[in-house]
Amino acid sequence: MVPPPRAGRPRAGGRFGAPPTHPCTANFAFSRDNALEDYSIERIRGEMEETSAFVARELGPRPVSFAYPCGQTFVGRGAEVRSYVPVVAREFHSGRLYLSEDANDPERCDLAQLLAAGFDGLSFEDVRPLLEKAAAEGRWLILAGHDIGTSGRQATRTDTLEAVARYAADPAHGLWLDTVGAVAAHVRAARPAATAK
Repeated sequence: MVPPPRAGRPRAGGRFGAPPTHPCTANFAFSRDNALEDYSIERIRGEMEETSAFVARELGPRPVSFAYPCGQTFVGRGAEVRSYVPVVAREFHSGRLYLSEDANDPERCDLAQLLAAGFDGLSFEDVRPLLEKAAAEGRWLILAGHDIGTSGRQATRTDTLEAVARYAADPAHGLWLDTVGAVAAHVRAARPAATAK
């Protein structure tokens, strides 16, 4: 979550604002030296603020949506574990989880803890039932992936992404395709004031 050491505009095809390694559980080898178990609420809040300021300074707009690294919402270990969802709720309009089991109910979902289905490696045939179920139930499906490419363990397939976009563009399917931030803003505006978050 710390900005990359080099400043400047992103290269074509690069990931802007994404650190070389983001904090996740120490159970992942890549994150052992940057594990959420070793974080405090103060540290994660500070990194969020620093990163948001960096993105705003370099690109203009301040980030409005947060993607929980590895979908994990905790810092600390054992009896000292704390949720940082309240920090995300104060700093951002929405927070997206990862590898969730269902889509969001727009009337009831917690905008700071939005469910998201994994998108990496899936074919359109894998994704279509999720789209159909969400449309039939009036739910908000978030598809979350890592890189975009033709293959790879953590890559959303280009052909699948294109097929989803074509499918969603057909009004007969009753889908709206947009960013998490844009949909969250719509959901927030449509809710009564008491449940806007």
